[in-house]
Amino acid sequence: MRNLSALVVDRASRRPGARFGMAEQPIALSDAVASARTAAGGFAAAGVGPGTRVAVVGETSTSYLLTWLALVFAGAEPALVNPAYPGELLDEMLADLDPGAVVWLHRTPEPGVAGGACHLDASGLDQGRLLAGGVAVTGPVAEEVPGLARQPLDVAGYMHTSGTTGVPKFCVQTHEYFLRLGRFIADSMCFSAEDTVFAPLPMFHINPLGYGVVGGLTGGSDVLGTACFSASGFWPLVREVGATALVLHAPPVEILKRATSPADADGHQVTRVFFADADFLARFRIPIGFSAYGSTEAGGLSHLWVWREGDRPALPEGMSRYGGRSRHEVEWVVLDAGEIAVRARRPGVLFAGYRRRVGVVEPFDADGWFHTGDIGRVDDDGNLVFVERRAESIRVKGEYVPIGYVEQRFAAVDGVDDVAVWRRKSELVDDEVILYVVARDVPIDGIRAVAAELPAFMRPVCVARVASIPRDTGVGKLRRRQLDVSEALEVVAL
Repeated sequence: MRNLSALVVDRASRRPGARFGMAEQPIALSDAVASARTAAGGFAAAGVGPGTRVAVVGETSTSYLLTWLALVFAGAEPALVNPAYPGELLDEMLADLDPGAVVWLHRTPEPGVAGGACHLDASGLDQGRLLAGGVAVTGPVAEEVPGLARQPLDVAGYMHTSGTTGVPKFCVQTHEYFLRLGRFIADSMCFSAEDTVFAPLPMFHINPLGYGVVGGLTGGSDVLGTACFSASGFWPLVREVGATALVLHAPPVEILKRATSPADADGHQVTRVFFADADFLARFRIPIGFSAYGSTEAGGLSHLWVWREGDRPALPEGMSRYGGRSRHEVEWVVLDAGEIAVRARRPGVLFAGYRRRVGVVEPFDADGWFHTGDIGRVDDDGNLVFVERRAESIRVKGEYVPIGYVEQRFAAVDGVDDVAVWRRKSELVDDEVILYVVARDVPIDGIRAVAAELPAFMRPVCVARVASIPRDTGVGKLRRRQLDVSEALEVVAL
């Protein structure tokens, strides 16, 4: 396979009836390919062709996936953008991308964003409608799919960072990046034509698109998503579609553990789940789970580990932060300062750089290493344990606090609805740990009991009760930098 178009065309020829699209109303993969080829003609008529950078702003839907597929067939370079971002931020982000077109789905087009670009509405693409200024755009279906001519190291698209430390940056992803990631995931999770891969998260993230869609297509599986993750509707939908493999992320795993019961999940056919968590596997009787380390920059994923139901490792960072063994295409090292660095063994495995106004900026050192900005350590078996983002790490008396582990301990306290750990500068040295909770009243006795069981450097100095924990609108990633003890409803010293 040289490119994503070749992958999709090949899989549709092998399993034309494979289910694709939304779990609530899937379509046949062959029909998706036919619709996307027609839509590619419409995009071509609007000036979108090989090498055109296109911002795609919208919510996950059949039209969204068809848009992505049509742009891949057109040979274009779709940049998938969080639709919850306000127009002002979008405009600032897209100044770096300098797109030739902006495609809107289920959101009113804002011509003031990337004003020099062609603006298209693809909300009705599942019905064959592509609009420009309210007027239908159509074009002839090319006999040859332009995307089939793309080379492995040509740009396939862009995904942006979460923007926790500044304006989100667009990561450049090649066709080789997606193909090799998809193959690694499909091989590691043993995807096959017998599987239904369910990825119920927004498609502008690497997990659902890279692991779920591309990984599932690589394995020849049915590939399904959903418009919006819902805890109450999750298990009924999993049963209805016969999902055998789940592609999740840490926040949805936590939500499902809190909001659903084993009885809610009865009758599911799931045998594998990414992202692993010991309690999740045990609670919902899933035999195999996966933990990992990676990022959009680090090839989508650079480390993976397989867990079986019943495994409970003694990791202070928590099971879900175990990166484990590295992908065979990636070299890695933990530097003296604790930072994780990765390097590709062959071109195209990692991202190609950040898209800036001046072009593509390659943030690699002279030896090809990408310094991730993450803190990690090497365990006794020589495998990677992820500790925390360096910019979001907490260090107390020279020790890095395993934030995930500490949060899990306090999350189990009765009366705590949501929890986060963050820092404030100590008057003496390093940081102090602050525990933020969402609760009707602070369950101080339970919190003090848990704190007493922790090593001294992990113990919070106070509890701040807040109305909500700030999270992004995609996979629910916690935005620690927005936590401010001065804005708490009440603060209780420990």
